[in-house]
Amino acid sequence: MGDNEFLDKDSIEELTKKERQKEEKERSKSSKAKTSKPNAFAQIMNGDFLTKEFVLNNLNFIFFIMFLLLLIVGKGYYGKQLSKDVDTAQKQLDEMTADYVEIKARMEESTRRYKLVERLAPKGLIESEDSLKVIKIKKVNL
Repeated sequence: MGDNEFLDKDSIEELTKKERQKEEKERSKSSKAKTSKPNAFAQIMNGDFLTKEFVLNNLNFIFFIMFLLLLIVGKGYYGKQLSKDVDTAQKQLDEMTADYVEIKARMEESTRRYKLVERLAPKGLIESEDSLKVIKIKKVNL
């Protein structure tokens, strides 16, 4: 329509009705688009996942993910602590093994036959040169 055109009342009403119908169709299309949920990738790309509605709708899932993250972090710390405990236990075991070997070697050295003879000589004890004699006692039945 041109700018200087005569329009009667009926034609204006028809035009406004057509325009209203077009607007309603556009609104219904946009409302349908708003009600349908786009996929997760699209929500992340356009930032919809930051909206309050999205967070409230997926609160259970968000808490579950947070719980899993806490478990992963806790497992890491627990693993490090176990590794540290194993290392300290291994060091203690190595020290005790070294002490045991040293003490055993000293005891074997100090209890050798010639060392015992040397230490007991000042007390008047000497090594017997005769072979050992076994004394047997017969059992008496009463």
